[in-house]
Amino acid sequence: MLDENQFLLRPANFPKGDPGRGMGIYDLGRYSVAVINLMGTVYMEPLDNPFDAAQTLVEQAKKEAKFIIVDFHAEATSEKKALGYFLDGRISALFGTHTHVQTSDACVLPQGTGFITDVGMGGPVNSVLGVKPELAIEKMKTKMPVRFETAEGEMMINAVIFELDDKTGLCAGAQSLIIK
Repeated sequence: MLDENQFLLRPANFPKGDPGRGMGIYDLGRYSVAVINLMGTVYMEPLDNPFDAAQTLVEQAKKEAKFIIVDFHAEATSEKKALGYFLDGRISALFGTHTHVQTSDACVLPQGTGFITDVGMGGPVNSVLGVKPELAIEKMKTKMPVRFETAEGEMMINAVIFELDDKTGLCAGAQSLIIK
């Protein structure tokens, strides 16, 4: 399915030969948008360097797309921020994912790239990353396998809105949202 569905991306810095692709270019009529998915390496699985992969893919994307969006799945906030500054002015926006907690730093970086360290999650409000709290607690206390179940109740979605300039392809504004 990763090879067949153009809308499913996996991190571009996975080993060569893995199924799927790390960048998609999507024709939206008036403009094309490139979406790049990368995975961090600090406190994560050892992968190819995300900075090198980003450099190569951004150069490719610029040939085909007006807007370039990077989804950076990483543990360390410092790695996310560093990649944002590394790509500042060359991409439209970068949003971090992984920690499931929205950060309060949505902004436009000095050279015009929209940025947020972590966009957050969508799921049950009263949960541990979407899981029933008592099951997450049991797993953490006992270190034994636990079958996770999705928590029920009030839901929320964390999001970010990047206002993109269709003349420059850069970001004119960034605002985070939490909807319950």
